[in-house]
Amino acid sequence: MIVAPSILNCNLLKLGDEVRRLQQAGADWIHLDVMDGHFVPNLSFGAPVLKAIRPAVSIPIDSHLMVIHPERVIPMFLQDSDQVIFHLEATARPGQCLKLIRAAGRKAGIALNPDTPVTRARPFLTRIDAVLLMSVYPGFGGQRFIPETLDRLRTLKQLRDKTGSKALLWVDGGVGPDNCQALARAGADVLVAGSAICKQRNYRAVIARLKCSKA
Repeated sequence: MIVAPSILNCNLLKLGDEVRRLQQAGADWIHLDVMDGHFVPNLSFGAPVLKAIRPAVSIPIDSHLMVIHPERVIPMFLQDSDQVIFHLEATARPGQCLKLIRAAGRKAGIALNPDTPVTRARPFLTRIDAVLLMSVYPGFGGQRFIPETLDRLRTLKQLRDKTGSKALLWVDGGVGPDNCQALARAGADVLVAGSAICKQRNYRAVIARLKCSKA
């Protein structure tokens, strides 16, 4: 299992130290939640924060753009991201978003909110590297996992397998040691966990428990 800690709930006064600590604790990716206050009711990180933390770690960083009109924002995140994920609900130009990301040589992903049918991902499955299923309504960390995500994940895995897609299935929201095994069985490849890791003293222990979910 790949573990991508979200830094939304980290100690922001020591963000450089926090991402280094996460890498040392066994994190595979760093997950940057970008919120614009319009697509979701919160504001978070922008491209300057991404640029600041990029030199602090050697593991990949993915930028999860929870913003309206992501095609306008994507160029700002390409230089320092290894992967850029945008929401299908936020744009009428998903093809343009993918072209921008691919032209920069970065991995590309799409995200789906809990009330968006997973079948909307079907036309893109052979053109992307990741599908991120939101298992909470985006905007704030620390929310409870939506149980119906498991059925959505199973359906999405079936769709992916039928197309022959190599896209990894990401799950983000309310993820932790209590549900990681169920998510693994349902088909998750990558777990995004925020407060489940960053609110604990021992990052390494929590990340190890999340990784064991695929064993």
